[in-house]
Amino acid sequence: MSDGVLAVEQIINLERYPIADSDSDDCQALIRQFKGDLDSQLYCVMPDFFTQEAIDASVREAFAIKPRGNAASSKRNCYLQRARDPDLPDDHPRNTFFQASYTMMGRHLFTDTSCIVQMYYWQPMIDFIAGIVGVSKLYPNEDPLQPTNILAYSHGDNSAWHFDSVNAFTMTLMLQAAERGGDFEIVPNTRTDTDQCYDAVSKVVQGDRSNVVTVPREAGALVIFRGCNSLHRVTTVEGDENRLMSVFVYENEPGVIGDPEVNETVYGTSTI
Repeated sequence: MSDGVLAVEQIINLERYPIADSDSDDCQALIRQFKGDLDSQLYCVMPDFFTQEAIDASVREAFAIKPRGNAASSKRNCYLQRARDPDLPDDHPRNTFFQASYTMMGRHLFTDTSCIVQMYYWQPMIDFIAGIVGVSKLYPNEDPLQPTNILAYSHGDNSAWHFDSVNAFTMTLMLQAAERGGDFEIVPNTRTDTDQCYDAVSKVVQGDRSNVVTVPREAGALVIFRGCNSLHRVTTVEGDENRLMSVFVYENEPGVIGDPEVNETVYGTSTI
C-alpha cells in the first residue's frame, strides 16, 4: 500500500498464521491448538503474529502519540477499587492496595490505517479469535476510546495484581519489551464464578508465588488469557526502553460502549 500505510497482509504473519480463510484446514488446526491451550492453562501465546514491519510502524506511532496519552497513577486493590471496606480487616484483599502507573493511548488517538486498528477490525481476525475463545460470533467494541489501544510502561511503571472486571477474555499484543522487568504474570483460576476464594487471593497479593506463572512473550506475540478469574499483573519496568503493549476489546453482542466514569479514569476523558 502507498504512502507508507501497510495492508493487512503486511501486518499479520499470514505465512505462520493462515487465518484469511477461517474454514480452511490450516486455520481450523490453529484454532484447535490455541483453544486447547486457553482451555487448559487459561492463556495462549502466538509468537510472531505481527510482522516486523508492522511492529516497527506501531512503535513509531506509539511514541508519536504518547504525549497525548493519559499518564495515570493510582492505588487500587486487585478488584480495581480505590476505597477500602471498613467492615473488613486491614489485611483482607479488598483492603490491600498497590500502586499502578502507565500511559494509556486510546482508540481515538489512532487512525483507521494504524496497524493495530486494521488488524482489530479485519473480519477473518475476528472469526479466528471467536473460534479460539469458543463463541460463534464476536463484535467490535463501539466505544470511541476502548476498542484498541496501546499501554506504555516507562521506568518505574507497573500494573499491580488485579482481576479484569467483566471481560470473558483479554487479548494483548506485545510491541516492545522492557529493558528489564515488565514480565506478564498470571495465577490461573485464582477464583471462580461462584466463589471469591479470598484465602487464595490473599496469599497471592501478600507475596505467595507458588502458583504464579510467568508468560514468556516477545515483540509481535499475541496473547489471549482469561483475566476475569485469574489474578495477573505486569511487574515493574526498569531501564530506558518503554514496554509497549496493545490491548483489544471484543464483545459478545453489537453496540457495546464503555462506562463514562471508567473511561475518564483510564483514558483521561469520557468522550472525544
